[in-house]
Amino acid sequence: MADSSSASYIHMVQHMIEKCLIFHMSKEECVEALSKHANITPVITSTVWKELEKENKEFFKAYEERQSKQDQMSEEETNQMIQKIISDSSKESDD
Repeated sequence: MADSSSASYIHMVQHMIEKCLIFHMSKEECVEALSKHANITPVITSTVWKELEKENKEFFKAYEERQSKQDQMSEEETNQMIQKIISDSSKESDD
């Protein structure tokens, strides 16, 4: 059962990282936001992010290139995006 619970938690973290990617957040912004707003330990977010990078090298290469060209989000925008991610995530969990 613990393995199922761990896998479920990692899947949830992955889902939240994917939402951060949709909002064009950097790895650092994502780690900080999930730590602050979802109480996810930064090492967990970083580890899951690194695994996603390994599995999707081309996507992350293009993503990082695009990120370097765009201005970073303001803290307020980041907070609003994360609140939406958390709200959406809890709604999905309720279903």
